[in-house]
Amino acid sequence: MGNQTIFSEFLLLGLPIQPEMKVPFYAFFLTMYLTTVLGNLLIILLILVDSRLHTPMYLFLSNLSFSDMCFSSVTIPKLLVNMQSSKPAITYTDCLAQLYFFLLFADVESFLLVAMAYDRYVAICYPLHYTVMMSPKLCNSLLALSWVLTFSISLLHTILVSRVAFCASNIIPHFFCDMSALLKLACSDIHINELMIFIFGGLVLVVPFLLIVASYTRILSSILRVPSVRGIRKAFSTCGSHLSVVSLFYGTVIGLYLCPSTNNSTVKETIMSIMYTMVTPMLNPFIYSLRNKDMKEAIKKLLSGRKLPFSLGL
Repeated sequence: MGNQTIFSEFLLLGLPIQPEMKVPFYAFFLTMYLTTVLGNLLIILLILVDSRLHTPMYLFLSNLSFSDMCFSSVTIPKLLVNMQSSKPAITYTDCLAQLYFFLLFADVESFLLVAMAYDRYVAICYPLHYTVMMSPKLCNSLLALSWVLTFSISLLHTILVSRVAFCASNIIPHFFCDMSALLKLACSDIHINELMIFIFGGLVLVVPFLLIVASYTRILSSILRVPSVRGIRKAFSTCGSHLSVVSLFYGTVIGLYLCPSTNNSTVKETIMSIMYTMVTPMLNPFIYSLRNKDMKEAIKKLLSGRKLPFSLGL
């Protein structure tokens, strides 16, 4: 079946905000977006220019910050434009593009969190072999695999959605082109779409989550075998930031997709979507900056004007 879409654009209902509250919410969302972009950009620049941060953990962190920055840029600018528009529309082509990049940066974050969990596992359980086990070749391979997989999965989902016929309504009860919201408007067979969502949803969310749980189970087991205050402090300082980000990311995803509610489902989906499209990417830079000794030291030196050990290599 070819593309049977009869709409040239979709209407995004946006957020359930009263007209008199649009200006305060616009300013609030704009502030969140600028904070997200500037915060993640600062982390990327610090890691790029400070040679002490050229380690596997910060290599993964720089990719996570780039992903978070792009992830927010996929949805928030369009939301801000539509909040100021009398007709909050998005063209069919732009909707598919937004869907593709939304899936790409959301999925790659899941794989990056797994890579960071493995890095913490090696650092704590095999500290003497860390440089050998976390070689540059392995780190680059993990990054390449993460981006290639998410590129392919996102492209597949987007192609399958492009083959769906939308002839019932062009009104999307959301503030961006979410795949589940789009498929609810379909008037053609979407069984293949649902099957691919089930299969690749497990690959992108369930498998990474289980791998992260397994990594931290081994870390906890290693700490308990030789209990000491120093070991526990090292574990918390090493893993605390990553665990906080994992909790934010998977907490919102589980709350949205694995704990559905029958009442006010649209409002719930909107609130949870705001959490993982705006709040989580904004908080990640603060979590890593405030809980990480190396990042705090680099920021202090930057603010005080002291010279950083400069290098452009990673």
